Amino acid sequence: MTQTLRLKKNADRRLKAGHLWLYSNEIDIQATPLKGLEPGAQVTIEAANGKALGVAYVNPNSLICARVVSRDAGVRLDRSLLVHRFNQALALRERLFAKPFYRLVHGEGDLLPGLIVDRFGDVLVVQLNTLGMETVRDEVIAALDKVLAPRAIVFKNDSSGRRLEQLESEVAVVHGELPDEVLLEENGVRFVAPVLDGQKTGWFYDHRANRAWLNSLVAGKRVLDLFSYVGGWGVQAAAHGASEVLCVDASQTALERVAENAALNGLHEQVSVGHGDVFEAMTALRAEGEKFDVVVLDPPAFIKKRKDLANGERAYARLNREAMRLLGRDGLLMSASCSMHLFEERLVECVRGAVRHQDRHGQILYRGGQAGDHPVHPSIPETAYLKALGVRVFRN
Repeated sequence: MTQTLRLKKNADRRLKAGHLWLYSNEIDIQATPLKGLEPGAQVTIEAANGKALGVAYVNPNSLICARVVSRDAGVRLDRSLLVHRFNQALALRERLFAKPFYRLVHGEGDLLPGLIVDRFGDVLVVQLNTLGMETVRDEVIAALDKVLAPRAIVFKNDSSGRRLEQLESEVAVVHGELPDEVLLEENGVRFVAPVLDGQKTGWFYDHRANRAWLNSLVAGKRVLDLFSYVGGWGVQAAAHGASEVLCVDASQTALERVAENAALNGLHEQVSVGHGDVFEAMTALRAEGEKFDVVVLDPPAFIKKRKDLANGERAYARLNREAMRLLGRDGLLMSASCSMHLFEERLVECVRGAVRHQDRHGQILYRGGQAGDHPVHPSIPETAYLKALGVRVFRN
């Protein structure tokens, strides 16, 4: 028989509004002691009056102690529910994209908290970021196999979220056989995705629409791609007519992938790389008198937790300020942030301050977020994490 988790009086408001998370301070631990629950177990959530509100999995050792998987108390997180949710997710992606390269499952945005699945044709890369999802790992594999019959499934379980849930790191091919190269296509440009040794799942599909916007404005331009990773922005810019692209990253391995992806598209002459710390690289470029028509800033999350907000904002402000020094008299800055805790208006403020610091003018031409394969849950603001601003920076 499934155990229950009873909420305190009025603690069901967020749940009724659509949220999928429960915090430990919302639980009536006199009626249902959290410590008596097996970590990862599935429970029936009850309101203070005993009314069943749905099913969740629990982790008594985590601040988010329960995550709802269904509002039907008779349902369980099993192969059947996973097949249903995967089919729902697939229907959306097939409506949005003509080719099978996208995020197939986006955690809470697809009503599957703790689960990420990225699709690279017939290869699926999975992140199980919570203990509750880890307990149904075999069911996840079976359900993905039933819905898509992939050539290979990779578990890329090395996220910071797993460490918070006290789960071990794991990177492994858990189903089928991985081809020598895992290819993807985005905005008409081909890439090799480093699914085993790359960042996250190997690729960042979330910026697809933002890259498409920038691609339309780079023809004949000189482009600087900072924090380039494997060249998602820079190689696409070259493919869409940029005369010259410099990709800068602290990872030598990532830059080798940039060169590989440039060559894959016949762009090795337009794309060059620079290895090193981005701030140091910008200082060196400025000392050499280099100027660019377009600068792309797509840094890692500077703000991991709310307590990092002040230091993180200072880092974003400095980054935008230094990048603008490398723009010509009338340049274009693409400034992005994947920090969930940095709201768009604060990124705008970082850009505004940087523009005034340079005694220039700024015009925000574009405001972008994550692509449709990263759906935002309307009750969970945390699922809307990505910001991208296209800014014209010019002198009088």
